Amino acid sequence: MCTAITYKTKDHYFGRNFDLEYSYFETVTIVPRNFIFNFSKEKAIKKHYALIGMAYVNNNYPLFYDATNEKGLSMAGLNFPNSAFYKPIDKKKKNIAPFELIPWVLATCATVDEALSLLKNTNIAAIDFSEELKATPLHWIIADKEKSIVVEPLEEGMKIFENSVGVLTNNPRFDIQMHNLSNYMHLSIEPIKNNFSKSLDLKEYSRGMGGLGLPGDLSSASRFVKATFVKMNSLSNDSEEESVSQFFHILKSVEQQRGCVKLEKGYEITIYSSCCNADKGIYYYTTYDNNRITGVDMNRENLDGNSLVIYNLDKKQEIKIQN
Repeated sequence: MCTAITYKTKDHYFGRNFDLEYSYFETVTIVPRNFIFNFSKEKAIKKHYALIGMAYVNNNYPLFYDATNEKGLSMAGLNFPNSAFYKPIDKKKKNIAPFELIPWVLATCATVDEALSLLKNTNIAAIDFSEELKATPLHWIIADKEKSIVVEPLEEGMKIFENSVGVLTNNPRFDIQMHNLSNYMHLSIEPIKNNFSKSLDLKEYSRGMGGLGLPGDLSSASRFVKATFVKMNSLSNDSEEESVSQFFHILKSVEQQRGCVKLEKGYEITIYSSCCNADKGIYYYTTYDNNRITGVDMNRENLDGNSLVIYNLDKKQEIKIQN
């Protein structure tokens, strides 16, 4: 499962935890403006905005998990099992496979409003990448510096929700996740007062008791609440170092540790965490085995090229000995 967030200081940041029990050999991938994006049912896009993000590149096609384009629009796909429903081909609309949706939006849209306009005529169709790679059930978060939305392909049709908290996890559907926040409206960052009974002399015995009841388990509903609480109350200065550091601290509050979620074929872990400065096009990441922050700046590459630029993840832990 996964958690994605947006964050704003002086600049706008976007990123996610990618939680799974196995890796698809993902890489930080830059798509220059003249790389040809082919689509299963629609015409290829030959010239477009440059992109940077995390992708599994298969047959020279970047299967993006999350990405940001040069205009600062960001998008991530998160697992949405038993809820995502992809429609048959609709001849009245543009038919886009789930794995094509991030390139479809980020190649040509500079803002959330432009993405909304594009999606009105888009059908997320039941199209697999290959026999080996079937369509993954997903929903998506899209964000620019001013606003964020969630796109969910449901059986009753595509639903687009305003995302006022800038957070997305997995099930249940987004409107239910937002409604569930009301169950935690009593939480506070402030010291608590005795509202239990005026007849009892109850006192705080620890700092942080205003947060009693904040979920700490690893379910997607609980991660949504915790990530939202941490993100909405998070403070940092405006420097790049402090902003990026704080972003990763927010993600760490809901990361998955090996051994805590047992699955049929292993244990779920946070394979990588990402933070992209969407204003500057710098993509930062950590991996499960290497928590040093590594960055890739898309603007140091030739963005007018036509070939993918790929950086393998630095997964070996780096430890600094001071003496």
